[in-house]
Amino acid sequence: MTVPTVQVSDVPGELPEGAVLLDVREDDEWAAGHAPGALHVPMSEIASRLDELPPDAELFVICRSGGRSARVTQFLNANGWDAVNVDGGMSHWAATGRPLVGEGDTAPEVL
Repeated sequence: MTVPTVQVSDVPGELPEGAVLLDVREDDEWAAGHAPGALHVPMSEIASRLDELPPDAELFVICRSGGRSARVTQFLNANGWDAVNVDGGMSHWAATGRPLVGEGDTAPEVL
């Protein structure tokens, strides 16, 4: 099965209404650095937290490099969502100068 994919450069800097950047990394990765305004649901919790995802939203699914987010994208599309994988993940996000925010006193980074 082909997974719909976009490059980081194709993700709008400001998401339009009805679009969500879904970060599926683990809690420590999220805390270290994430995109402002992203929704955080770790991959391991997706199936039990589907009710937190807007049913009609376009979901841009992101992880560190694109592997986990590809699997989540495939799962979401099979279950009725409109999801696309962000190729290269947060590693490419940071490398292209996109904004990062973190939790705590240290500069945000991608783990």
